[in-house]
Amino acid sequence: MKRRLILLSVAFLIFATASMAQITDAEKKLKTINTDTIMGWKKGGLFAINLSQTSLTNWAAGGQNSAAVNGIFSAFASYKQGKSAWDNSLDLGYGILKQGKEDVMKTDDKIDILSKYGREAFKNFYWSALANFRTQMRPGYKYPDTDNKISDLFAPAYLLFAAGLDYKPTPYFSAFLAPLTAKFTFVTDRALSDAGAFGVEPGETSRSEMGGYIRAIWSKNDFKDEFLKNVSFTSKIDLFSNYANNPQNIDITWENLIGLKVNRFISVNFNTVLIYDDDIMVPVDRNGNGEFEASEAPGPRVQFKEILGVGFSYNF
Repeated sequence: MKRRLILLSVAFLIFATASMAQITDAEKKLKTINTDTIMGWKKGGLFAINLSQTSLTNWAAGGQNSAAVNGIFSAFASYKQGKSAWDNSLDLGYGILKQGKEDVMKTDDKIDILSKYGREAFKNFYWSALANFRTQMRPGYKYPDTDNKISDLFAPAYLLFAAGLDYKPTPYFSAFLAPLTAKFTFVTDRALSDAGAFGVEPGETSRSEMGGYIRAIWSKNDFKDEFLKNVSFTSKIDLFSNYANNPQNIDITWENLIGLKVNRFISVNFNTVLIYDDDIMVPVDRNGNGEFEASEAPGPRVQFKEILGVGFSYNF
């Protein structure tokens, strides 16, 4: 009899434990569902500081001492409830380099704010409106010339409004097609404005364009493959065509960011940016000495930037 009671007690405890585990799992799932469907907010981001340094003493092969710091801050906040979806992002970047006895030089400078609201039209498609603002923080120079600025805060600045259809088949991919788009370019620095920099008319501080716009973004950091489990990858491309002026000459901004986590706080980051804007006249410097070629007229050219860094990073 006692044996039966013991067996029944053990069975009851196992059943109770299993039931409580199921309830706990159910509560977790319910909380997740509530967070995703009722609260609807998903937030996160990345903060990284990359450092590099070279010190030479009696180095027969030659070279220069150098130190570089590059910072990245990227955050997002997305809200989804019912048929509505609202995506927001903020991207900041700044970098400096000190080489030899030269003055400190800027290597990166970016402010990029985006907000997009969509209302589901049918499965995976949303009627959407987008606003995007881009500029920089500090003056830019064609080093070693630090007397003449070639860019500055709000010189240029880009403001874009677009309305169209957004295709979102998965949480990590989005393709936004906007046949109605207004793009504004601002150059508030008087010297740059008088020079007609960044496509504005000489003496004017702004330029407006109407056209078509495509923005595609693919971002993933939860790869299932063992080889890629510590890798995050984001690629986004913006295409704009001015209906009234050479619509076949499409403005392109294509940015890629690859992050590799070494451990909780150490990572390797690789960032590339490619830009082509038919309205930006770029002078030619074939020797890389800061002196432009007088025999070649400025013209639209492919701009490319690459940043590779190893340092501290924190995901939130």
